[in-house]
Amino acid sequence: MSLNFRFAVVSDLHIALPHTIWDHPSRFHLVEVSIPAFERVLESLTQLNLDFLLLPGDLTQHGEPENHTWLKERLARLPFPVYVVPGNHDVPVLIANEQSIGLLDFPNHYCKFGYNDSDHLYYTCQLLPGVRLIGLNSNYFNEQGQQVGRLDANQLQWLEKVLQTARHELVLVMLHHNVIEHLPNQSRHPMANRYMLENAPELLHLLRQHNVRLIFTGHLHVQDVAYFNGLYDITTGSLVSYPHPYRVLEFHQDKHGRQWLQILSHRVESVPNFPNLQQTSREWMGDHSLPFLLKLLTLPPLNLPLAQAQELAPSLREFWANIAFGDALFDYSHFPQEVSHYFKKYSAISSCGAPALIDNNTTLLL
Repeated sequence: MSLNFRFAVVSDLHIALPHTIWDHPSRFHLVEVSIPAFERVLESLTQLNLDFLLLPGDLTQHGEPENHTWLKERLARLPFPVYVVPGNHDVPVLIANEQSIGLLDFPNHYCKFGYNDSDHLYYTCQLLPGVRLIGLNSNYFNEQGQQVGRLDANQLQWLEKVLQTARHELVLVMLHHNVIEHLPNQSRHPMANRYMLENAPELLHLLRQHNVRLIFTGHLHVQDVAYFNGLYDITTGSLVSYPHPYRVLEFHQDKHGRQWLQILSHRVESVPNFPNLQQTSREWMGDHSLPFLLKLLTLPPLNLPLAQAQELAPSLREFWANIAFGDALFDYSHFPQEVSHYFKKYSAISSCGAPALIDNNTTLLL
């Protein structure tokens, strides 16, 4: 039996109505473009014959009820089904307060977008005959009340039961936190580990047991495709930070059972008040990158003295913009050898040493 369908992924929308916008001087995000950028994307996607749209979390700026309301009303007018999961920004508190909805409130807001059962923060549904989506909640409040990326035991038990009954279907898994590392030693890096699922190895083991191949995540605000032991974690950059990307994907399975996924990435080029969004946003990210770069240089594993970090940081002004864009190749040979070697690890290079430019446009053989 052949199987062909087309879908899109738009991540980390950070929807913010104008009167709700937080203006933090150090923010990387251009939250003020959230709604016009999303409208540009929807204008493009509605011209395609999409089967569905995936939104892997951080739908709103900071869980504001009015931003959730705006989004669910906008999604309800689309000509194709939409499926969502919560990001850390969508449910920043366990119990609702004057600013944000609570964690358990999320399914009530998105009952038309995957959450048919409002008693659970996770769900499964049949997208098409033979195609199943599993939407997971990766937001967890630990004993200290801190929000971290983790799947609780009940969710993992539920997931195993679903996978046992879906063994003859193509399964797509969507959650907010990264499951496979997209950055060098991401799970152990003091700045990057918060973007990882704490119990990712447990989830990966379960997915491998049931021959799941495709995971869709967000959170990190970069374009990256990561591979580990037969699984792909496709993370999509944020719509409110450079390069304002979204993806259109086509899955194909021929009559012999061979499967492949074609990925094409697009960018929002302009919105009102930002006629050259790509250039403006890239410059914005560079202008606001110094505190991030100093932390990166002075924290493990580099542990550089502050004076040396301040000397090197200007050369790294566009480092994170290049990471966010995807398919980055770095050459900092003028840096001290240890530092140069460290930053080369961030390049899109395969284990054999050749460029592996698969973060934006590629075809994955499954």
